[in-house]
Parts: sequence; structure tokens; C-alpha cells
Amino acid sequence: MSTMLVSIEAPGEVRLVEEKSPDVPEGGFMVETVYSGVSAGTELTYVKGTNPYLHSSWDPALGLFTEGVPSVAYPVRGIGYMQVGRVVEARTRAVAEGTLVAMCYGHRTAYVADPMTDRFVPVPDDLDPLLGVYVAHMGPICANGLLHAAHDLHGPAVRDLGDGVRGRRVAVVGAGVVGLLTASFAMSAGAAEVVVVDETLERLAVAEALGANVLAADDDPAVVLKRRWRHGQNDRGADVVFQCRGQCRALALGLRLLRPQGTLVDLAFYTQGAHEVRLGEEFHHNGLSLRCAQIGRVPRGLAHAWDRERLSHETILLLRERGRLLQDHVITDVVGFSEAPRLLSDLAARRRQALQAVLRHDVEDESR
Repeated sequence: MSTMLVSIEAPGEVRLVEEKSPDVPEGGFMVETVYSGVSAGTELTYVKGTNPYLHSSWDPALGLFTEGVPSVAYPVRGIGYMQVGRVVEARTRAVAEGTLVAMCYGHRTAYVADPMTDRFVPVPDDLDPLLGVYVAHMGPICANGLLHAAHDLHGPAVRDLGDGVRGRRVAVVGAGVVGLLTASFAMSAGAAEVVVVDETLERLAVAEALGANVLAADDDPAVVLKRRWRHGQNDRGADVVFQCRGQCRALALGLRLLRPQGTLVDLAFYTQGAHEVRLGEEFHHNGLSLRCAQIGRVPRGLAHAWDRERLSHETILLLRERGRLLQDHVITDVVGFSEAPRLLSDLAARRRQALQAVLRHDVEDESR
């Protein structure tokens, strides 16, 4: 059996390549892709040539990028972390044939997995398979942001994902997929109010359709929010800000939205640095905190109780509650797998706009 996979040959050059699928070993299983979600952030940095792994070497022992041989070179294959596949062959008792699973194995039409090394999450029967693209990784990314806010308030005593937002005023900067899912988590967890800030009116309309309040970034939302959100004399602004846009001006704006001694939880990826962030102004004078919520780590002291499986479970709970809204308003483009090269190239070059694009296996496409 052969597999088609997306290959980024060079900046701006994307194509499909064919490779022979390995035989399913004893203890392994094979999935045939049903849906494969596209990350308009991380994945497109490889198409644009801006990902730091392409220009420097990551030393995991030191936790540093160093100049030298890049960690990743073209052609780049195996990108993508929002796959939903159906098990078509199983030589293991870990999963049954016919099971729909969420995984992270890149944009390819089939994959041979080892349950000892490959993480998979069964997609419940009561969820639309299309929503399964969020279960394995994207949902946990956003849930981990809320977990960092909870840890900031309660330390290792966190008991619930909503402990950092319940009853509090929350601002979300960026109405992309990460921002919209994070805002949805915060609303589901009982935040007193969630306001989404973005520069694009169409994306703000999506946030509003999901139930959030919205502010346009060009209306000086810091002044607007601080006039509305009063905690006490000389104490105004958001209790917590989730920064979900990979632009340094968005980080600078997020810091301005915070009340004194408030915390910004940063889920963004800044491939161009952050030269516009002005640490001598609000950050310094208001005594603010900045926390990076990167999916590779949960807050210190919570790893045993809050592993990736639990974050996926929280994602499933969110999708059961708000899945229809997310499907109607966030997943904007579903195209056949054969269209992947054009889609990724057009998104990277801004010839096409999409909020959440999803590749559908062409076989699945023909059967619909």
C-alpha cells in the first residue's frame, strides 16, 4: 500500500509525494486518514521559511538555539498535528479495527503506528469526526493555557481547568483558531466576561458568534476595557490575558490590557522576534507577569495530574458542549487532500484566507 504525503521542498514550494507504507508489525496498527487539520501558524512557517529550526540548531539539553547546522532541512515532511484516522488494520489489542482516533502524524493519507510510541486518542461516537482534529493536540494547546492561568492563581493546588478564569474578567488577544478555542474554554469554565481583541472584523464576528464580547484592536481596547473593568481605585483591566497571536504588537497590546500585577499567558509563536514590546512602560510600572504556555510543558508540579491525556479529555468535554458552534463558525475550509499543495502555498502567500482549513482524504471525499 502506498501513502501520499505533503512535502515542503523549499520556501513556497509544496507538493504531494508518494511513499510505500511499511507493513504493520506485530503490536502495531494502521490508520487511514479521514481528516487532517492545517495549522496556519506553525506549518506555514516552514512554507514561508521563517521557522527557527530551519536556520539554527535546537539543543534540548541546554534549551538553547545555537547557530550552526539547522535542526530541520528541506524537504520538510511530516508536518501537521491535527489528524483523524480510522484504524484499518490492527495487530494489537490496544485499539480495535474500525476505531476513529485522533493523532499527530502529519499530512499523509495513511500511517502505521506503534501504540508504545505513538499517542492516539479514540474519538467518541457522539462527536462529529471533523471536530476530532482538535482532540490530540490543538485542544490541549489551548487547555494548557488555561492550566497556566490556574497555576498562576493557585500554584500546585489546581483542581479544575477553570480555576484561573472562573468569575474573572478575561481578555483574549487574537481571533485565530488558538484564540477562539481558548476563549471557548474560558467561557465554558465560567469566566465573568471574555473579550476577544483582533484587527480583523471578520474574525471578531466569529468570536461574537461563539458567545464572546469583542473589541477591534484599532479602537485602543486597553482604554475601553480599563474604563469598563474596575476592581478598585487605580486598579483596572483584565485579570488575565491570553495572548494568541504571533505578532509582537499583539503581545504589547496584551500587556496594556492587564490590571496591575495581572498575568499574561502567552500561547503565541514569534518567528520574527518581539522588537515592539516595550518593557519599560506598562510591564514595568504595573508589575505584570508574563508566562509562556508551551504545549511541551504543563506548569511545574502539575505534570502527574495534568498529562496530555487529561488535556485531551478536557478538549472532548468542550467539543461536546460547543462543538456545533465551532464547526459552524471556526472550521471554514474543507478541501480534498489532493488540494493540499495549492492550499498551503496560497495561505502562506496570503492569496487565500481561511480560519481553520481541513484536508479531507480524497477517498472520504468521494464517499460523501
